[in-house]
Amino acid sequence: MSSTAPNHDNLFGESARSGVRAVLTGQVGLDKKEFVERVVKIGRDKGREIVPFHVGERMYAEAPDVAAGRILDLPRTRLDTLRRSVFKDLLVMADDTKNIIVNTHATFRWNHGLFHAYDHDQMREFDANLYVTLVDNVDAVHERLTRSHRVRHTLKDILVWREEEMVVTEAMAEGVRGFGHAYILARGSDLDAAALSMYRLMFDSERKRVYPSFPMTHVMDMPDVLAEIDSFRDVLAEHFIAFDPGDLDEKRLLFDAGEATKKGESTIAVEVNGRTIQLNVNDVTTVAADIDGQIYARDFKLIDQADMIVSYVPELADGKPGLSSGVERELQHAWEVTKEVYVVWKPACEPSPFITETATEVFPSTHDALKYFQQKGYIGDIQLDLLEAKKPARERGRFG
Repeated sequence: MSSTAPNHDNLFGESARSGVRAVLTGQVGLDKKEFVERVVKIGRDKGREIVPFHVGERMYAEAPDVAAGRILDLPRTRLDTLRRSVFKDLLVMADDTKNIIVNTHATFRWNHGLFHAYDHDQMREFDANLYVTLVDNVDAVHERLTRSHRVRHTLKDILVWREEEMVVTEAMAEGVRGFGHAYILARGSDLDAAALSMYRLMFDSERKRVYPSFPMTHVMDMPDVLAEIDSFRDVLAEHFIAFDPGDLDEKRLLFDAGEATKKGESTIAVEVNGRTIQLNVNDVTTVAADIDGQIYARDFKLIDQADMIVSYVPELADGKPGLSSGVERELQHAWEVTKEVYVVWKPACEPSPFITETATEVFPSTHDALKYFQQKGYIGDIQLDLLEAKKPARERGRFG
């Protein structure tokens, strides 16, 4: 079995062992197993074996007397014993496994209240290279919980659980590895893209991590501009590890609820996970402040975990720059936390000193930005087809 002390051989905390160990956390209702299997498939297609370790499944296998969906009803002492036993199996398995993803939770919130779902000594012995919290839109999690789990919940519960997983996972990572090993990753509507980002975080650590910044609600009624922004987002996702704020777009629920209220309607229809569900307008408006607050905090965390921010500022119909207050605040935050700050400035007018004085570089086009990144050695060949593709604007990913 592994030594109880992490085996770091240099200042930056890199382990002397070969391979990658990743811990994936996230609340109930994310279908993390499906996500992990996608990551495993990407690895297989690239000739790299990744072994999944699903803690929940292993706990049920070790306790065949426990009915499906009822394991958290066990007394805490037995639950803790089960978990430790499963993690002991993991530690033995890890000695002979090069690349592994552990699918688990950082916290449990159940009849016993809120409690941690891991033991620090075992996490320290496992010594993962990175810790990723998977997140998704509140309506998507609600739909899965309603369809596949016996979990009583409100939208508020989902938002609280999500934030708890993020905070505790970050603390777990810092306690074991120190700063800079915890990430938030959105599952969003494109599972394959999210899985590729996870794979790149594990095995392509030299690839730059980028936060794409762009106006959202500011340009909602401008389809040509929206298509420009989509091309910008696509090309960054192709060349970098992109933490796109639009991958979580639950702000749209607040707009839909507002429109329903004006019409005197009590529910809204939401298309999610291939199904149409009904949400109570009052349930949505009750969590409006939570959604807005989490957008603000989460987007800053995404910037913090990136190497750089690239902001796209389109030209509006009147010739003015499409520079929203959100984009301005993101640029300022990125500068203040010493990230590289890049701006693609499309308007004919000159950018203000508030842009030029805090930007590492300002470019007239996305293509110019890519050529610069290529010269810097950040990217290889430029995928111009993504910039030149004429596609309709996306239906989703418009709201933070």
